Amino acid sequence: MKLLFELSGENPTLPFAELACVGTILEERLQVAVVNCPFPENAKRLAMTQVVLEYLGDCEPQIPAFKNLLKELAITTNHTFSGRAKKIHGGLHEHNPSSQREFERLIGDMISGPVSLNNPETEYRAILSEDKCYFGKVLFPINRSGYDARNPGKRDFFHPGVMMPRMARTLANIAGVQVGDRVLDPFCGTGGILIEADLLGATAIGSDFDPLMVQGSRQNILQSLLMLADATQLPFQDHSIDSVVTDLPYGQSVCIKKADTMDNLYAKALDEIARVLKIGRRAVVVTHKDISGIARQHMTILEQHKQRVHKSLTRHVLVLSH
Repeated sequence: MKLLFELSGENPTLPFAELACVGTILEERLQVAVVNCPFPENAKRLAMTQVVLEYLGDCEPQIPAFKNLLKELAITTNHTFSGRAKKIHGGLHEHNPSSQREFERLIGDMISGPVSLNNPETEYRAILSEDKCYFGKVLFPINRSGYDARNPGKRDFFHPGVMMPRMARTLANIAGVQVGDRVLDPFCGTGGILIEADLLGATAIGSDFDPLMVQGSRQNILQSLLMLADATQLPFQDHSIDSVVTDLPYGQSVCIKKADTMDNLYAKALDEIARVLKIGRRAVVVTHKDISGIARQHMTILEQHKQRVHKSLTRHVLVLSH
């Protein structure tokens, strides 16, 4: 099914990368993507999508072009409906005087059916981005409130500097985590990535070199398989793990072997990740600096992304495979 995705603006590349877990991207613009999605319900797992729509068509972001599109579609409905337009930055050229309200008015005028602005059964939406106006029927919004409910500060065990749930879910999606997969986080910390993997129906496996973190993770996610283990000597057979998703450690408070530098730790850990990961599957690793030079000595880099957290921290996301 051809779907239209209205994406969040929190990162320029990660929302698009996340869509690969539900389908094939056919077209993309700023905060908008058209995707061939075999199972639309699967899109509810996404963290960086705001609204999922049935794709109905597109045109230039001009009132005459949009009017022609609606005329060609000739939509008739017995359900109450409303029309909404959203302008993404860059969607309308400066010389175009048309407002969002004009697009919304056209939807109401040219769709045959009962209009209801208060409690419509159906919502039709125009999304204006760059050089396109996309038009679709809303299937469902993504419920993002659950991520706020899983805020790290609300967990039984808390440690500062941990990854937020939406980011952890996005990384699990980019890794292609599926129901029944064995997903490993070899630097599990407080268990945030494991929580998201478990909610996706995977078997979440966490290990850490720090006993305090393993003990704390057990308070946060009881159903995970947790163990005290060295990430450079993982207790798993070759190619026995479906996906690896992890936030590599950094900083003075990290518990590592005294003989290791951080770069040595990264190299050894990536070597182990490559060993335990199934051929053709993905590892998604996050660091505080670019370690692509180290990573490509052990695995193939499929994608690279950046996420600015605050002034002194930018996360570097590497998507790796064999």
